[in-house]
Amino acid sequence: MRKYFKVWWLLTIKGTQIALSSRMGAILFLIGKLLRLSFFVSLIVLIAARTNVIAGYTLWQMIFFYLTFNVIDTLAQLLLREVYEFHYNITSGYFDNYIVKPINPLFRALFGGSDILDVPVLLLLVFATIFAAFYIGYISVAGIIIYFLLLVNSMLIALAFHIGVLCLGILTTEIDNAIMFYRDLTQMGRMPIDIYKEPLRGLITFIVPVGIMMTFPVKALLGLLSWWIIALSFCIGIVLFLLSLWFWNYALRFYTSASS
Repeated sequence: MRKYFKVWWLLTIKGTQIALSSRMGAILFLIGKLLRLSFFVSLIVLIAARTNVIAGYTLWQMIFFYLTFNVIDTLAQLLLREVYEFHYNITSGYFDNYIVKPINPLFRALFGGSDILDVPVLLLLVFATIFAAFYIGYISVAGIIIYFLLLVNSMLIALAFHIGVLCLGILTTEIDNAIMFYRDLTQMGRMPIDIYKEPLRGLITFIVPVGIMMTFPVKALLGLLSWWIIALSFCIGIVLFLLSLWFWNYALRFYTSASS
C-alpha cells in the first residue's frame, strides 16, 4: 500500500503541475464548478417556494440529497480522473507501458493522478453537507454510521462503473461515450429517486444502481430504509465490484496493443 500511495502521490503532483500551468484556466474552472452548484441549489429553493415538500422531503432534506450527490460525484472525479484519458492510452499504444511496468495496470489506469482542482470544491461540499445536516431533522448515531458506510459502498459502485468503462475501452477502443453515458445516468441521482415513477424508479435503483449510490445514504440517515434494503445495497456494491474485476481480466485477454 505504501508503494502504491507513493506512485499515486507522484502522479498527482505531476497532474497538479499541468493543471496549474494556466492559472487563469484553473480559476475559471473553479468558478464554473461553484456557479453550477449554486444554480441548482437555487432551482431547488425556487421549487420549494411553490410547495412545502418535494416528494415528501423538506427543503433542507432536498438540499442535503443534492450535496451528498455532489460529494460522491466530485470524489469519484477527483480520484478516477485518469479514466477520462484512457482512450488516448489505448489508441496510441501507451497502455503497453502500463502492462510492462511493476505496477498493477488497473491501478495505473484508475488512479493515475488526481485532479487537485476538485479538492477546494470537495472541501466546500463537505462543509456545506455538515451544515445542512443540522437542519434536516433528528439524526441517530446508527444513522450516521450507516450513512458513511453507504458512502463507501457508493464509491465502490462508482469504481465498478469506471472499471467497466476501461474494459469497454480495451475491447472497442471507445471510451468517451461510455463515460459520458455513466455521468448522464448518475445525474438522475441529483434528486431523490422518489420523484420518479415506476418502473423507472426500480430500474435506476437495482438494475442501474444510481439510487443506491446517491439516494440510499441519505435515506438511511433519515431512518427511511429497512435493514434488509441496507444489506442488499452492500451486496449489490460488492457483487458489482467483483464482476468489474472479472470483466477487467477478461478484457485484458483481448488487448493486442496499437501496433497489432
